[in-house]
Amino acid sequence: MANGGPVEHGFPHLETVREAITALYRRLTYDTVRTFSTSVAPADVAFCDTDDLHLGAQRVAREMVRHYRLPDARLIIGFRAMTHAANVELAAGPEYFVELNDRFRAHRRDIGAALAHEVMHVYLHRLGLSFPGTRENEILTDTAATYLGAGWLLLDAFREDGASSQKLGYLTPEEFGYVLAKRSLFFGEDPSVWFTSPQAYTAYGTGMALARRDEQQPPLTAAGWAGRRRYARDRRQAQEPQHAGAAPARADVPYRFAPEGHGPLKVSFPCPTCRQRIRVPVRGRVRARCGLCRTVLECDT
Repeated sequence: MANGGPVEHGFPHLETVREAITALYRRLTYDTVRTFSTSVAPADVAFCDTDDLHLGAQRVAREMVRHYRLPDARLIIGFRAMTHAANVELAAGPEYFVELNDRFRAHRRDIGAALAHEVMHVYLHRLGLSFPGTRENEILTDTAATYLGAGWLLLDAFREDGASSQKLGYLTPEEFGYVLAKRSLFFGEDPSVWFTSPQAYTAYGTGMALARRDEQQPPLTAAGWAGRRRYARDRRQAQEPQHAGAAPARADVPYRFAPEGHGPLKVSFPCPTCRQRIRVPVRGRVRARCGLCRTVLECDT
């Protein structure tokens, strides 16, 4: 939890975030992901200064349990002085002990954001889904909470001005915005109407711009002129006998060419929705359907 210190910006964890989205679809399947089409409503996690601290925290925790569909999970909330925003003890259940930072006693409106992350730890623990390494696993947790409809609270908890700053979670504000944008493009839901933090709007806009660029990469037909020209050059090179379908060596291109046995040349590229790689033949206009998230893609290979 950044509290008055510098807040990291940009997309330093982007590859892990993208891997987390793919892992979520693989573990949950398309049908389960679709059941999270509605985000946590602001009214359901609202917390007034006049509310009883512990009863209010328990109420918000129950809402997170309901949203993540963990009906047999019971959270016991406590407060103590600590460095991080919160911590959950991942036991066998059904009871889980969650500790919140003492600063939430005075910043109650952000309790929902902290619990969105901690209850997602419980959800992933029950799924058996994790990444190796503590930092990577925390990025997975932030990404999953955001993509499944509760993480907009984490971005809205980001506030920064000339004298102070606050940010919850391991993702940067722009990375939270990116995952929210991915969710928005998939479900058709606009989370920005719920933001109370001015900085959240900016971060969401930056994330949306990157998410839309994912949908404008060749061989997708929505790619721009420069990308199409670069793709055509790489395709010609891959079709030359001396290259034998070699993939572009540059790291800035998402596609890879490869022959399949003695068959026609194929190109693989990441699905703009779930990031799973898709392989299609190089033969002009092709309509492809991602087997993981079922997104239909118009391609010009």
